[in-house]
Amino acid sequence: MSWMKRQRLIGYVFIAPNLIGMTVFMLIPALFSFYLMFTDWVFASGQSPHFVGLDNFRMMVRDDLFAVSVRNTLLVLIPVPISIMLGFLIAVMLNNRTYFQRTLRAFFFAPYFTSGIAIAFVWMVLFQPTNGPINAFLRSVGLSEPPLWFASPDTAIYAVLIMMTAGGVGYNMIIYLAALQEMSSEQLEAAKMDGATFGQLLRLIILPLVSPTTFFLMITGFIGSVKGFGMIYAITQGGPANSTTVFSIFAYKKAFNFYEMGYASAVSWTMFLIILVISLIQWAGQKKWVHY
Repeated sequence: MSWMKRQRLIGYVFIAPNLIGMTVFMLIPALFSFYLMFTDWVFASGQSPHFVGLDNFRMMVRDDLFAVSVRNTLLVLIPVPISIMLGFLIAVMLNNRTYFQRTLRAFFFAPYFTSGIAIAFVWMVLFQPTNGPINAFLRSVGLSEPPLWFASPDTAIYAVLIMMTAGGVGYNMIIYLAALQEMSSEQLEAAKMDGATFGQLLRLIILPLVSPTTFFLMITGFIGSVKGFGMIYAITQGGPANSTTVFSIFAYKKAFNFYEMGYASAVSWTMFLIILVISLIQWAGQKKWVHY
C-alpha cells in the first residue's frame, strides 16, 4: 500500500465514527421523518403508515394551537438582537481596563456552560409570584400587584423572553470579546489622534470590524431560538394554557404525547423551512452590512 493510500485510509478511520453517528442518528431519522410527514401514522396504534399526501399540512393550517406556536416562535426571536447588543456593550466595557475584569467575564459567561435545566429552575425561583426576588423588588418600589410571570397565561411568554435574553448575553459577550482582542489597534489609535470621540470609534470603526461576528451570532441565535426547547419545557411544558408553546414543544407533544408521528413530522419540517428562510434572508442581507 502506497503512502498516499495509507494516509487516506487513516483519515477515513478518524472520520468514520462521526459519519456513522450522523448517518444513524441524523440522516436516517430525517429521511424517515420526511416520509412520515405524508402519512397519518399514529405510533401507538400498531398500524403501518398510511399515505395521506398533504393532509397533515391542511390540518396544520386549521389548527389553532399551531397558530399559537407560530406566534410564540416569532416572539422568542426578539431576545436575539437584544442579547447581541447587550453582549457587545459588555464586551466593549470588559475589553478596556476595568476592575475585577476576569471575575466579571466569568460572571457573565457562567450561565452558558451551566446546565440549561439548572438555569431554568433558578429562573423559576426568581419569578416565583409570592416569594420570588423579582416580585419582592417590585413590591418594594410600590407595585402592589406584580405579575404572576410563569403562573399566568398573560405574562408567561414575557418571562420566557427575559430568561432567553439574559441567557444569551454571556455567550455573545465572550465571542465579541474574542473578536475585539483580535482587532488591530492601529486604526483605533489613528482615529483617536484625529480627534474621534468614543461614539464615533464605536460606530465607524469597531462595529464594521466586528460585523462578521455579529452576522455569525445572528445566524446561530435565530436558529437556536426557533429550535429552543429545553429551558422552556422544563419550566412551563408549553403552558399555562399553551401560552409558551413554541414549534419544538408543539411537535414534541404531537409526537410523544399523542403519538401522531405523521403530523409531528410535518410540523418539524415546517420548522426546518422557517429556519432555512430566515437564514437565507440573513445571508442575502449580510452583503450590505458585513465587512470582511
